[in-house]
Amino acid sequence: MQANPAAEATVEKVERNEAGQLVVRLAGREEPVVDARVARCFPWSMPDVLISVRDSDGKEVALLESLDVLDADARQVVERELREKVFNPVIRRVTGYKNEFGVASLTAETDRGPVTFQIRSRDDVRRLSATRALFRDADGNTYELPDFEALDRESRKHLQHYF
Repeated sequence: MQANPAAEATVEKVERNEAGQLVVRLAGREEPVVDARVARCFPWSMPDVLISVRDSDGKEVALLESLDVLDADARQVVERELREKVFNPVIRRVTGYKNEFGVASLTAETDRGPVTFQIRSRDDVRRLSATRALFRDADGNTYELPDFEALDRESRKHLQHYF
């Protein structure tokens, strides 16, 4: 098995340039990585560990073991990038549910505003625990339900068959 050189790379600085691109400076590398991307390797189970840093072509150039390895300024830039690049609304309340022809349509209040989305099958619902789930809509968007038990009674009624 070949070692991953990105796992050995040390991130020295993360900032934005005048064009708003993410710029990452790596130890031992003269030129910075411009228009870099960051992504969580395990966004649901371990969101603050194993953050992949990639160049504009998608090649991994560094792997952060934790956000804690970054200084406060760099951490703030990376956290903002992760938050803004991932559309992952959190379901707070389900206000409507309709099932027609095997497709469930949910209307929900989320932390990003109201939304209506469709789920084609039970395969589009991924249970992460007894009370936590991810819903993937027909367009591939993901909605998180952090705690089924914390929902109001009407919302639980709409979603109970997924739990």
